Amino acid sequence: MPSPLFADRPAQPPEPGAVDALISQTSRLRGEVDAVRRDTAAHDDDPRLRWQRALCDLAMHQLDELRAQFGQLRDGAPAAPAPQDLPPEEETPLFDGAFTSDAGAAYGEAPPRTGSLLTRVGSAEWNLLTDEVSWSEELFQIFGRTREQGPMSLDEMPTMVFAEDQPLLQSMVTDCLIDGKPIDGEFRIVRSDARVRTVHMTGEPVLDADGCTASMWAVLRDVSELRRSERAVRESRDSLERTRQIERTERRVAVELQEAVLPPWRGSLRFAHGGPAPLDVAGHYFPAASTGLIGGDWYDALALPSGDALLTVGDLTGHGVAATSSMAMLLGALRGMAVAGIRPGALMGHLNQLLESSGQPVLGSAMCCRYDPVAQTLTWAQAGHPAPLLFRGGTGRPLHRPDGVLLGATEGVAYEETSTPLRPGDVLLLHTDGLTRGTDVLDDETGTARLLALAPRLTEARDAQECLRSVLEEFGEEAREDDACLMVVRVGS
Repeated sequence: MPSPLFADRPAQPPEPGAVDALISQTSRLRGEVDAVRRDTAAHDDDPRLRWQRALCDLAMHQLDELRAQFGQLRDGAPAAPAPQDLPPEEETPLFDGAFTSDAGAAYGEAPPRTGSLLTRVGSAEWNLLTDEVSWSEELFQIFGRTREQGPMSLDEMPTMVFAEDQPLLQSMVTDCLIDGKPIDGEFRIVRSDARVRTVHMTGEPVLDADGCTASMWAVLRDVSELRRSERAVRESRDSLERTRQIERTERRVAVELQEAVLPPWRGSLRFAHGGPAPLDVAGHYFPAASTGLIGGDWYDALALPSGDALLTVGDLTGHGVAATSSMAMLLGALRGMAVAGIRPGALMGHLNQLLESSGQPVLGSAMCCRYDPVAQTLTWAQAGHPAPLLFRGGTGRPLHRPDGVLLGATEGVAYEETSTPLRPGDVLLLHTDGLTRGTDVLDDETGTARLLALAPRLTEARDAQECLRSVLEEFGEEAREDDACLMVVRVGS
């Protein structure tokens, strides 16, 4: 019966514990094979035992590779693809059970079973005294030669070997015949059917009574599938590393772009307009937990030449450099139009037109507020965005939203604007929907309710930074689906 260690792979990836068990089984089996190899080492004069020892060496090498591949599987390395260009008789597992019972096939005993290890392993002996060459049946299959063509001499073998690999083969054979060194190396051959195969050759010289080389024997195995699988794993790993490098680079560029565009201040920013009610502002960016890329969320507070203050938050679809570059373009245009004195409603219409003409399939939500510190009035418009939350006297409520569709959704739309009087001590929360939205459709309402429940703490806070800390304590550690921005505005007395 075949060993369960080499049974067909399951359709689903095994659990890490199962892989560790396979690694342990492989290590134990290698130890058993090594014990068999040591038992045969004392009988170098017996060709059959030499063959068995070579097979043990080969099996130990295969088990080492198998153990390494199990380690890659446990560590999450990409799996090697199935063979696609092997002839039907060679598309078989490297192991299908115990192989020592087949070792005598090269010496005239029963041929190996179809699909066994020996269908990819052959033996050869070149007698230097008689010029006789002996090949096993499997070696004829590996080299694609018929019995009628006969085995190849050492001088003939290079004719099938890649030109760049011929010096290696010649060096191995010369070192073996002249210096008595063992052979261990790989070379590629081109068979008569134009198939390219990679062959691993191990062997030793056989010395006569005078210590001279009388013959050379070798075990040759077809490692084409193994090398192709290793190459595929290596290429997959390289491709994965390139992808990760691109993602790291894109994230770094997006972060740098975001940091260059968003307000340079950290913590609170006080607007001293000379009026009776200056503003105290604090902002924070919340990265998403589900992606390593930066999104298109923004917040901004800007003192305008007229003495008013521009307050804005927004969110563009997408992540990465494309989203942050679109955000940078939109925020730059917004600042310029606000400085030029354009009112919030008209400003939203211009931003919508800008996204429509950008040629990028981007949607966005935004809110633009203009605060007059003399009249203590907030005039604002929105484009598919959550309304500001107003906290006053220990309670909180969302402001009534004027009409406004998402930016980039349709062209030629008008955006309403509305005005709200503010009082000293009032606190406004302006945020993007990623702060309150989760995986459930009701999360947005639940998140808004959680924000409103902070009303006693927010209205008693001394400044905007203290308000921001209260929100961070409630929402800062959550694994949100999308990134978010929050801006806290406190009206001074």
